[in-house]
Amino acid sequence: MSVFNFLSGQFIDVIHWTDNTRDTMVWRFERHGHEIKYGAKLTVREGQAAVFVHEGQLADVFTPGLYMLETNNMPVMTTLQHWDHGFKSPFKSEIYFVNTTRFSNLKWGTKNPIMLRDPEFGPTRLRAFGTYTVRVTDPAVFLREIVGTDGEFTMDEISYQIRNIIVQEFSRALAASGIPALDMAANTGDLGKLVAEAIDPTLKNYGLSLPELYVENISLPPAVEKALDARTSRGIAGNLDEHLKWKAAEAMAAEGSAAGQAMGMGMGAGLGMQMGHTMGPWGPVAQPQAAAAPPPPPPPPVEHVWHIAENGQVSGPYSKAAMGRKVTDGTLTRASMVWTQGQDGWMAAEDVTELAHLFTVMPPPPPGT
Repeated sequence: MSVFNFLSGQFIDVIHWTDNTRDTMVWRFERHGHEIKYGAKLTVREGQAAVFVHEGQLADVFTPGLYMLETNNMPVMTTLQHWDHGFKSPFKSEIYFVNTTRFSNLKWGTKNPIMLRDPEFGPTRLRAFGTYTVRVTDPAVFLREIVGTDGEFTMDEISYQIRNIIVQEFSRALAASGIPALDMAANTGDLGKLVAEAIDPTLKNYGLSLPELYVENISLPPAVEKALDARTSRGIAGNLDEHLKWKAAEAMAAEGSAAGQAMGMGMGAGLGMQMGHTMGPWGPVAQPQAAAAPPPPPPPPVEHVWHIAENGQVSGPYSKAAMGRKVTDGTLTRASMVWTQGQDGWMAAEDVTELAHLFTVMPPPPPGT
């Protein structure tokens, strides 16, 4: 090998780009005076594209591979430079490397609530947020419409614009979907697809695509959420009429207990006054014998009322007599879960002392059945 050939090999122009930033979309290859040698080697890696701009005009676009920059590899550049007769001197062009991989985990969200007419709640407002993925599908269009002459273009420079497009189309799709607010959690996947399809024509004009769009959450205003929680609580209470009866029975039981305590205090005060009259200054004073008044009857016992839980539903309250009738007709069994005021949680009916004797009327089923 001659010295001239050796030196020529050492000065071969090598053009390539590696990126570790993970957010750079376009990077311009810098060369002094933008002078590229004819026959230089161009390396375009997977996930990249190289775009040549010659004298302000967008020329050739190279996909992943290794290229020798010659007339047979640059048809557009050859036409612009009039290289039909073997022109081999350096040429001045700008080379832009475009990242064509996916930019993921990008955030979007509604800055202001979306107004819509819900079929159940009526006019209401919703907020939503999620993530999306974007990638460059047409490097030439993207360079011409978005990047321009920016030497280093990052995702942050266009993410705000994409978020605005997503929110606009999401608001339109949400209002036109007719999906009730309570069912939207089960339809976020369909909403994401609808929005991505609606955005696709607009992003295509930028040389971009939206491979994925996720709706992570759709929320109601705080006042509506509070009203919804109250409605859920009423639903857990079961039938409203039975719920009111249960509350009334609890109040009556509490009043009965208070009345019994008051009667006991009254009896104690009466006995104290009677003892005061029988005591003189020097001791007990004999009182004439009188017929002893019969003691007042004790306060009536407070009758418990019972609630029955079956298949996730609570019924009641039922009196003890009603519980006995349920045992007779078979709707109350030994394993039925019951509860009354003052009881520590739900218990099986046969484990409650006050109800256990109701099941002695009929023998339990024979063993082995």
